[in-house]
Amino acid sequence: MVNRTIALSVFLLVGALAREGRAADATAPPEPEIEKAPAVHHAPVVTTASGEDVVLDAAFEHPDRMKRVMVVWHGTGGTGEAQFQRSSKAKLPWVAVIPGSFVRGEMVSYAIEVETTSGSRVPAFASRTEPHRVTVLDAVEDAREAAYLRRLGGRRSELHAASELVSFGKTDAIVRTPRGDEQRSVRDQYYRIEGSYTYRLLGIVSEFGIRAGAVRGTSLVAGEVDPAKYDVGLNYGAPRLRIRASEWLHVEGELLTSVTEIGFSVGGGGAVLLGDAYGSKVVIGGEAIQVFGSRAFTRLDLVASRRLVVSPLVEVTNMPHADRAGVRLVGALGVELGAGVRLDVRGGYQARAFDQGGPSLGGGLAYAF
Repeated sequence: MVNRTIALSVFLLVGALAREGRAADATAPPEPEIEKAPAVHHAPVVTTASGEDVVLDAAFEHPDRMKRVMVVWHGTGGTGEAQFQRSSKAKLPWVAVIPGSFVRGEMVSYAIEVETTSGSRVPAFASRTEPHRVTVLDAVEDAREAAYLRRLGGRRSELHAASELVSFGKTDAIVRTPRGDEQRSVRDQYYRIEGSYTYRLLGIVSEFGIRAGAVRGTSLVAGEVDPAKYDVGLNYGAPRLRIRASEWLHVEGELLTSVTEIGFSVGGGGAVLLGDAYGSKVVIGGEAIQVFGSRAFTRLDLVASRRLVVSPLVEVTNMPHADRAGVRLVGALGVELGAGVRLDVRGGYQARAFDQGGPSLGGGLAYAF
């Protein structure tokens, strides 16, 4: 009986203590909720190309506590900032862009900052004092230009002076004179003196230049009975432009203006370069000018060694003033002497008929700087 009484008392005491604890829990104030700070998840950009936009992706935690998120940058192109905007990517739904106009030189750096709803700015990735650095690589076009320029020894400009004597032999014909028909024999020949300047841009516009010169010669001019009229020639100027269509294809265009023995004349020319523009290649081209004549040619530039270029040429021309075309077979050598100086030597043979022809000889000197 005593044991039952003790057990009942303990049971009642435990129940009373439990009820008291629940009442205390009900009246105790709730624990304060810990406010989680906003966060930015961002995979840093390591390299970028010169002149291209740098696109930064990010994901945010607790964006409701963010007023806005900014990227601030500094580089050779200047300093600026931009706000992250919504993107279409599910995993990285926020994006900001550093414009390509700021991406110049060797380096651009950036940091990401969060502006909270309270108005304060806090660093979220790197900082203004210790920004993340991105290496700026040369763009493909810049790298190509730099490679060409290294091959040319850093020399973009070239001055060139040349001269050439071309003889097709003698031309015999019956001409009508005041004294009647007479047999005439006239030397079919000319010589050319020329100077030119070239500047190499090495981009889509590969190079441009201008050449000027004088041509003097003799030719049996059809319809002329005065032998003094067989002295022919022209003074000319020709601006030129070369366009790169691809690594192995370049196209040249040229405008010819001149003064001949009978007045002002205009013409034009062009060429297609197949192969390495500053190495071994095939050149197919031509030019024509009023009164004086026209020519078409094919030339192979073969790099025999670091200092020697061999250039055989086949040309069909009716210059100067000829009534029929002739064929020229010419061989040329270009020898690099060093310090940007190149010596050109050329020689060959040409004819307008199988039993009539003559030699040609020429040379030039170029200086690149």
